[in-house]
Amino acid sequence: MDNHLMNEKKQINECIEYFRNSSIWKRIFKGFKEKYSSYGRFSGKVIVRNPEDNDIEELEGFFGQNFHGKRSITISAEKFEKALKNSRFKEVSPEEILNAYFGERLLGKSEVKAIRQQRLSEIRQEFFNHYRQTAAHNMLEQLEVIVKRDSRFSQNEAVDSMLEAVEEWKKDIWFCADVYNSLPYRSNDKMYLAVFAAKLTGNPHAFDSGTKEGGMLYQVILIDLINRGMQVETSELFHAYKRQKSYFLAGIMIDDISNYAMLYNIHAYKPDGSIHKGIEGFFEEKDIVQLTLNVISELDTVECIDNEIYIVENPSVFAMLCGKKSCMCMNGQPRLACLMMLELLAKSGTRVYYSGDLDPEGLLIAQKLSGFYTGEFNYWHMEKLDYDECISKEMLSDRRVKMLDNISDERLLEVACEMRRCMRAGYQENITYEDFHNALSPT
Repeated sequence: MDNHLMNEKKQINECIEYFRNSSIWKRIFKGFKEKYSSYGRFSGKVIVRNPEDNDIEELEGFFGQNFHGKRSITISAEKFEKALKNSRFKEVSPEEILNAYFGERLLGKSEVKAIRQQRLSEIRQEFFNHYRQTAAHNMLEQLEVIVKRDSRFSQNEAVDSMLEAVEEWKKDIWFCADVYNSLPYRSNDKMYLAVFAAKLTGNPHAFDSGTKEGGMLYQVILIDLINRGMQVETSELFHAYKRQKSYFLAGIMIDDISNYAMLYNIHAYKPDGSIHKGIEGFFEEKDIVQLTLNVISELDTVECIDNEIYIVENPSVFAMLCGKKSCMCMNGQPRLACLMMLELLAKSGTRVYYSGDLDPEGLLIAQKLSGFYTGEFNYWHMEKLDYDECISKEMLSDRRVKMLDNISDERLLEVACEMRRCMRAGYQENITYEDFHNALSPT
């Protein structure tokens, strides 16, 4: 490095050291930095409001001007440049001071915009080259909808910070493209969510609910379904239905092992019309069959005895009920497997007779299932007389009683009214074996 450059660098360092000795200059230079971002040059005015006494003394020393007694002091770019020329740092420009003070090269809006646009153009070309001959090749515009540009793209930031935001955006775009290309259904595969996450990221929890990556995965899946001409309707009754069904159509199982439906006395058929031999074996042996979500997804139609099925909430009642008729157990809150089975039953025109617990939660589940099922849906053993028979000693809290306000199905209003009066829960296990079996023609 020649002597001239060494002297220049030394003078800049001494200049910055001088201005760092007083905090008032940080306020002033921050103001000029913002002006520079707007105008692309050192210009404008900075107003120092309510200066401290030591700030006033510092400014008076630099500008050679009396500022005592003033509540605000206006520092123009011209005034600063003039004072700088009259100081020992006259060889240093205001732009050099700002760059050195903040440790970054400052640019105006137009320059930043030009650099940003240039980098975005480069990224788009990189995308097309990198994902050529993959499913994501023509997906850039759709993926950009998912990965909204960082707010720093439009803020008056320094170029280094802006480019950092652009590169983060690129990273997310690449991630979404990799997810899109790797959806298990593309290879006729099904994969648990945690396994898919580990395969793609090395972290089995990367796509857990609430994570940034999990949100992007869901958006990628929704776009993929649109591209395939598929649509999963939102269910106001079962809020998790759309997400779980969408994941499943992409070949991703959120939970298959515990996501099942228990059935008895059913025939099931595959899309090619052939009977499902495993399920038929359970029918012939008169055994209960537990069908996982994966198995249910491979069925095309389900047929029941007399084209009707009796569905109950509780496993013990289900086990007691199994006999000549077709039966199904919901086992509490309906899982996706149960909802998909209801879709298959509706497809074959099956009449449903449903019986659940006679407490606020049980009535709400029953009402939701009735609203979800597109075929004939009947409540079974869910009337006032049944409540009187199965009422327990368990008192309902005010919070649980308040839940009854959401019951709107006229068929349930009488029992809801009686429940509100008695303030007790009723459980279907308390209904006698004889009552259930004697009523396998619905009451």
